[in-house]
Amino acid sequence: MITFRHRGDFSKLTSYLEKAKRAIRLGTLDKYGREGVAALASATPIDSGLTASSWYYKIEHKSGSASIGFYNSNIQNGVPIAIILQYGHGTGTGGWVQGRDYINPAIQPIFDRIANEAWREVTKL
Repeated sequence: MITFRHRGDFSKLTSYLEKAKRAIRLGTLDKYGREGVAALASATPIDSGLTASSWYYKIEHKSGSASIGFYNSNIQNGVPIAIILQYGHGTGTGGWVQGRDYINPAIQPIFDRIANEAWREVTKL
């Protein structure tokens, strides 16, 4: 037979995890949202400038977590222009326009800074 005895509680661990959960605050995510939109706008290939100026972000809170999403509202005839610039698209005459990876290089430094700041906040608790 195996027995297990435990004394005490998990209050210190619970307190630490609650602090870690609040480490990145809404203002911080808002700052990174603005930076991400600026980075995406400056990296977007420009013809008319509409796609570059159509970037926005949303901060969502669900089940004790927060996420930030970047979106582009320039949609022509049901086609998201930012996506076809990124991945390419077919033409009406059967040709292909090669995409250009501009989203990932623009937004990756922002994600890296978010992760680094979160790590610093969690490890200093």
